[in-house]
Amino acid sequence: MQKGPITVSGAKYRWTYEMSLFKNPTIFVTTAKAIGLTVAITVFIIGLISLFADGFSADSFRFIGQVALLLCGIFAVLLVLGYLLYAAIMGGAYIVDFTMDEKTVVCDQSAKQAKKAENIGFAAMIMGLLAHSRGAVSAGYAAGSRMTTTVEFSRVKKVVADKKHSVIKIRSIGWDQVYADGEDFDFAAGWIRSHIPEGAEWSVKS
Repeated sequence: MQKGPITVSGAKYRWTYEMSLFKNPTIFVTTAKAIGLTVAITVFIIGLISLFADGFSADSFRFIGQVALLLCGIFAVLLVLGYLLYAAIMGGAYIVDFTMDEKTVVCDQSAKQAKKAENIGFAAMIMGLLAHSRGAVSAGYAAGSRMTTTVEFSRVKKVVADKKHSVIKIRSIGWDQVYADGEDFDFAAGWIRSHIPEGAEWSVKS
């Protein structure tokens, strides 16, 4: 839900969006895709090692299948539980401030939520240190960093406008997401479309 209309400040457009983490699946789906890619890479590496060690036998493929099912099950449970915990701590909403001008759109997590994320990240880092896990420490550091991204229109390669979920997905170096409702969604989408390169792919999700 957008908290007030888009306002003009100098040569910049500003607005704040509060998204329900329980009703809008965008962040959950994005996280699931990232975890799914991690699982796929892990299974691929294990599969290669197994095939080179034991040959292309039925037992090797059966083992790879069992590993894939086990990892998918574990990560699925962790994804759901972790997301529900994160959503609960964040008060069930994701709040982000947007600033847009002729060249960029900046997505900045609200200060209040950034403080909560910092506390989550600090706790995760402590747990990682106690468990002697560098991966957990790195993940905690990343979680505790304030989420601010800047999208340069000149570098945009693809945009997907999804009005049903109030999100405009933009791919430049990576994927970023801009949220807006109603007429403001149409304005933001039109502005972005008119400022990205002509060769950038544009699609509308119904």
